Amino acid sequence: MTMTEGIEMERTNTRRLGRTALVTALVGGGLLGGVAPATAAGSAESTAFAEHAAAGKTATLGPFGFGGVRLGMSAKQAAATKKIVRKPGYSPCAGWDLKAYPAGRDNVGMLISKKRGVAIIYAPKGVRTPQGIKIGSTARQMIKAYPKLEQSDSGYATVTVPGNPKASYRFLLSHGEIYQVALALKNQDCAN
Repeated sequence: MTMTEGIEMERTNTRRLGRTALVTALVGGGLLGGVAPATAAGSAESTAFAEHAAAGKTATLGPFGFGGVRLGMSAKQAAATKKIVRKPGYSPCAGWDLKAYPAGRDNVGMLISKKRGVAIIYAPKGVRTPQGIKIGSTARQMIKAYPKLEQSDSGYATVTVPGNPKASYRFLLSHGEIYQVALALKNQDCAN
């Protein structure tokens, strides 16, 4: 049985038995993630994020972008915001960081495609989707927030972004906990 068939079977069971069956599949290894280009969680939260949190504001990823950068912006448009900085060595798409949320030495905050513009934005630690999901959220919380989750061939749990049908949220889990959250164009050409 493929993972997708397994998820569909678990969804059927979920309708009959509640969400416990799908959560069990997720926690038990059904959606444990795949190979990701990079995680956006740096080794320490940035000073800007700490100041933002101290002011009582919650940073939100989506539905159209994050930190003043929107999905689909060209590299030139995104750079013109003066909120991002280029990171060398990423291919096929260019790696960038938001200045206010540095992703760390071996990671990127976003990938920008020559063809599609800003294609993927990775959530920094502490940043939530409008539905409250962030790095560290549990599989149970993710399923409650996004009951129409699907699994991609590359191992991501994905769902269409509420309010933006051209984008999806992509989640990677390990041991029932989310360790990567991304906002991506559905037609992005940067990562599996």
